[in-house]
Amino acid sequence: MSNLKVKTILVSQPEPKVENSPYFELQQKHKVKVDFRSFIHVEGVSAKDIRAQKIDLNNFSAIILTSRNSVDHFFRVAEEMRYKVPEDLKYFCQSEAIAFYLQKYVVYRKRKIYVGQKDFADMSSLFKKYKDEKFLLPASDQLNFDVPQTLNNLKVNWTQATFYKTVMSDLSDLADVYYDVLAFFSPTGIKSLFKNFPDFKQNDTRIAVFGSTTQKEALEHGLRIDILAPTPETPSMTMALEKYVAEANKGK
Repeated sequence: MSNLKVKTILVSQPEPKVENSPYFELQQKHKVKVDFRSFIHVEGVSAKDIRAQKIDLNNFSAIILTSRNSVDHFFRVAEEMRYKVPEDLKYFCQSEAIAFYLQKYVVYRKRKIYVGQKDFADMSSLFKKYKDEKFLLPASDQLNFDVPQTLNNLKVNWTQATFYKTVMSDLSDLADVYYDVLAFFSPTGIKSLFKNFPDFKQNDTRIAVFGSTTQKEALEHGLRIDILAPTPETPSMTMALEKYVAEANKGK
């Protein structure tokens, strides 16, 4: 498929808010049109539904935060439940970026905040050190399998609660729009494509996927994968797109 020129790319995520995004560099360098559209979105679960999960925020001494969404929805639910967040509550953040985002809600220097490096398993030593805490994991309805696996292996006292859900967006306005490349970042993004367009035929459309679970979902739906990330050579989606576009558009 790489003999066909690429003029248009649809990225199934929100448009980056930073001006120096690699996507914008890709547009300018290769004169391609890059559009952004979320194929999925997050919806909060109500306090009433969280109570139905038998969750009482007063029962926990530590919160595990794996994403910005988990931060936002924990504090949203706390407010809805009129739960006064105690100053001695411990926060275990999967990455520096999440810990930094937490400052939106708490005065950083006054709180007990523990930070992992990147992957969830990186926090294992922290969980071991604070094994006696009662941990709450406010998460989505689609939790990565490595999270419960890590916590159960460490035998910590933890409870999972669904604070938000990943929902497929309505894409009906894209029915008659054609793109040379569609870029996907999650299995749910692929599912959303087929929910919105059950008769989707790939034909000359190039499919780009990020991550092994997205790749698996694409193959299960009979899609041909033309662009794959991360790889040692192209660790990001933008690098994979850049490499493909450069080759496909060479001398055209």
